[in-house]
Amino acid sequence: QVQLVESGGGLVQAGGSLRLSCAASGRTFSHYAMGWFRQAPGKEREFVAAISRSGGSTYYADALKGRFTISRDNAKNTLYLQMNRLKPEDTAVYYCAADLYGTLTIRTMEYDYWGQGTQVTVSS
Repeated sequence: QVQLVESGGGLVQAGGSLRLSCAASGRTFSHYAMGWFRQAPGKEREFVAAISRSGGSTYYADALKGRFTISRDNAKNTLYLQMNRLKPEDTAVYYCAADLYGTLTIRTMEYDYWGQGTQVTVSS
């Protein structure tokens, strides 16, 4: 079992930056590949980024490459998402998720554990 708690969301103006964190507890954090997803009102949950167990490999949604950066600190059991040049369309609840099989997948059904989410609101 892994417990995930996101933080760092909030209200930011367009063009600004936020860094989200996801603190993990329970089973060994480094055993999991990790991902970030987001869900805007009335829309399906969508993939944002994923990172391998060691942090050596990352994968991004095409539309977010260059603005968002996923990273992890296994010593601190923490996952991060640095979001730059934010746009109003980035407004959503952001979720972190853990994948025991480490496949860097974009599919929500392949993630085993989820956090409760943190709200990000970007004003124009």
